[in-house]
Amino acid sequence: MTSPLVSIRGLEKRFDLSGSLLEQITFEGGRFRRKKEAVHAINGVDLEVQRGEALCVVGESGCGKSTIARTVMGLLSPSAGEIHYDGQRIDNLERKASLPYRRKMQMIFQNPYASLNPRMTIQQTLEEPIRFHHPDWSPIQVRDKIHEVMHSVGIDPDWGSRFGHEFSGGQRQRIAIARALAVDPEFIVADEPISALDVSIQAQVLNLLMDAQESRGLTYLFITHDLAVVEHFGTRVAVMYLGRVCELADTKTLFATPRHPYTQALLSAIPKLEDDRPNHIRLKGEVPTPVNLPSGCVFHGRCPYANERCRQEVPGLITTDGGNQVACHAVEEGRL
Repeated sequence: MTSPLVSIRGLEKRFDLSGSLLEQITFEGGRFRRKKEAVHAINGVDLEVQRGEALCVVGESGCGKSTIARTVMGLLSPSAGEIHYDGQRIDNLERKASLPYRRKMQMIFQNPYASLNPRMTIQQTLEEPIRFHHPDWSPIQVRDKIHEVMHSVGIDPDWGSRFGHEFSGGQRQRIAIARALAVDPEFIVADEPISALDVSIQAQVLNLLMDAQESRGLTYLFITHDLAVVEHFGTRVAVMYLGRVCELADTKTLFATPRHPYTQALLSAIPKLEDDRPNHIRLKGEVPTPVNLPSGCVFHGRCPYANERCRQEVPGLITTDGGNQVACHAVEEGRL
């Protein structure tokens, strides 16, 4: 296998909730104590994104999907771990040294109503990244590039003088995609790019992303909660729960033979027309808080197959005979 384009190793991200030093100090049992709390959003994630693929990261709200996206893009600093791009570690680079990677890596945000500057015309929105990364380009080169990317996403170049509020959600997201493509990136992080759009528009935007991948040789890290989109779009799928990767497999394998109990529960919730589909798996309990993570496997409180080892020992990813990578003691021991 060729070396991955993006490699994430032991990634962790914590958000401090403790406040100032004075707010951390409490008086208990006749003694002063310092109490620190943090949201453990990502907890030791290892992922590799191969060139030309679309790696989908799925899971319920609060599992750390968007935090991974923002950390990979440098919008958040990791608390621990490393991020490598084409063999070069990038999470610890100074601003000037990271500039070449800013052009190679672009992001499409979830909400097209918030990701476009309301004070800038569409022309200015698309000009900004081009002029920043190509300061030596002439006005004619910039104009031609803007027209090219607008045509590629189905936007009329005459729209350039208009503002974002004049467009629908689907049109705004096309503009956001054009902005990401304007600097000819290799790698795009798409953070739920169609979830804020009408269902009738979602397929158009998804097909646009697939066409761009084929014509430009793009690599995607695609964050979503929609399993129907994953089955249609993804090359491989990483299933997350409470900041950890539960299962990782190619799309066909995962949907045909899910191995982790959480993945099985997720896939059983997809509406289907067949009468012989398996019964919907109802998980017991509630999702634990990421402030106080449970010991051992983070899923053990809701898992019907959990035993004492699951409650004490954190499972690592193992490769099954079917090709899935699963973090589950029950699968490892043959109980599932």
